[in-house]
Amino acid sequence: MIPITIFKDQTIAVFGLGGSGMATLEALAAGGTKVLAYDDNEASREKAAAIDGVEIADLHTADWSDIAALVLAPGVPLTHPEPHWSVQRARDAGVEIIGDIELFCRQRHVDGPNCPFIAITGTNGKSTTTALVAHLLKEAGMDVQMGGNIGTPILALEPFVDDRIYVIEVSSYQIDLAPGIDPNIGLLLNISADHLDRHGDLSNYARIKARLVGASNMAVVGLDDRLTANIASQLRLNGRAVATISGFGNERAMLSAPDGVLQSMEGDFLFNLDQARALRGTHNAQNAAAAVSVVRQLDVPPAVLSRGLISFGGLEHRMEEVGEKDGLLFINDSKATNADAASRALNSFRSIRWIAGGLAKEGGIETLVDYFDRIEHAYLIGEAAAAFADTLSKGGVPFSQCGHMDVALARAVEDAKESNNAGKERVILLSPACASFDQFPNFMRRGDVFRDAVHAYLNSGTVPVDPAHAK
Repeated sequence: MIPITIFKDQTIAVFGLGGSGMATLEALAAGGTKVLAYDDNEASREKAAAIDGVEIADLHTADWSDIAALVLAPGVPLTHPEPHWSVQRARDAGVEIIGDIELFCRQRHVDGPNCPFIAITGTNGKSTTTALVAHLLKEAGMDVQMGGNIGTPILALEPFVDDRIYVIEVSSYQIDLAPGIDPNIGLLLNISADHLDRHGDLSNYARIKARLVGASNMAVVGLDDRLTANIASQLRLNGRAVATISGFGNERAMLSAPDGVLQSMEGDFLFNLDQARALRGTHNAQNAAAAVSVVRQLDVPPAVLSRGLISFGGLEHRMEEVGEKDGLLFINDSKATNADAASRALNSFRSIRWIAGGLAKEGGIETLVDYFDRIEHAYLIGEAAAAFADTLSKGGVPFSQCGHMDVALARAVEDAKESNNAGKERVILLSPACASFDQFPNFMRRGDVFRDAVHAYLNSGTVPVDPAHAK
């Protein structure tokens, strides 16, 4: 845990008591802060009440004149579709509103000025890239802490020690709550329409993402979409240090991967990504280029980078190879919660049996039409099934309405085993292009259910199906 002492003897309100919220309570209390905690969920309040130094207080009726700041969980609306009631109470009292990333940044200036801070954002690929950066640095023998939007909350990481490197995935929600974010290296991978319900429009979403690299000592920015390319150009015009990357053969990029061969503009690094099984697919070419570009800023030798790329095991729920049996390769891409993310998996394979659906994002799967020729059959689940079926029907893709994951997997396996495409790589791909919240608490649980069912098939030759789902 990183104790937060910058508010010692002051009163801080914390709203939102999920994983990062609980870590925030513990860090503030450990630093001598008086903490007023609240959540609309009673079970969360009861859990927080067990932390020494934390007082459960209804922030509806609290005396805000004594509160120095409101620390808001990133999942709580700050601006759109409308400010949460706790946000409005803070604003009415003139109280600043920040998040756990901001607490980390302020405390780092006090206790860890010699601790490099690498912040990574983007619409897609940021988790894989964060994990890859941390892996490459560890391969080089460095002291690395990884967290933020990926796994461990930032304030639950180990405390500041000179030269300890913090590799942090940062979402747009977290950037919005971190006005003082100032990483040594800031990475912006890409920008496409996502989370617009929370940011209003694409322009505002891009502005929030751009703020991270704009405040960095060194910015690493992708050139593979118009918005990030424009941000890179603007940073240069402002005299900022920028390293550019591309997953393709963009001649303006300092590090790019034409035809899957990662190479630097200077010619001092060359690596064929075919050697790195966990980085298959064109989308991972951008992730690899970004990670290598970041790590090169810390003078990691090329031989270490190559060794680390080969040994990288990949990320759970993102293009994760679950297993292979009867000529079928099972891929868990549950983290693909929008169409753009799913396009990366669809572009990586052919002869695909595609399990898709859930709680649809704006635009559905209409942007995936260019990949429809790779899909042999789609197996649809969740609330989006009817809308997806309409799009697939117009695109000439055969599909089955399955309702639930277990039914979809069982039918996909049965159909694939009966098909006559011998000699081809046959893939059963979970890449939902949807949020999970209609049937699962999060994309991790969705991926776990898929993985468990696949493992049952690998062990027994049968996919278990809930009788209630088979009706």
